[in-house]
Amino acid sequence: MAEVTITHEGGGSAGRYLARVEGSIETGHLDWETAGKGVRAATHTIVPPAIGGRGVAAELVKALIADAREQGFRIAPACSYVEAAFRRHPEWAELRA
Repeated sequence: MAEVTITHEGGGSAGRYLARVEGSIETGHLDWETAGKGVRAATHTIVPPAIGGRGVAAELVKALIADAREQGFRIAPACSYVEAAFRRHPEWAELRA
């Protein structure tokens, strides 16, 4: 499997996690915006078909979860993919807004 690298852009009231897959020019992303004090709403998770099926969306959500744990914010899953990820991972329940 090709390596997936996740970076984060933005901050303050909005941001984007970017996923780059080794050997591809396509990128996936997860967008978020502030949704109250200490809450970030995950609004969109997009992975182009060219890099789909490689767990890219899951890696984007894992990066958001890791930052939530480290930085102390909670997540409002406004995106259907992030909502489904929370259902699959009950151990993340304390991070859900």
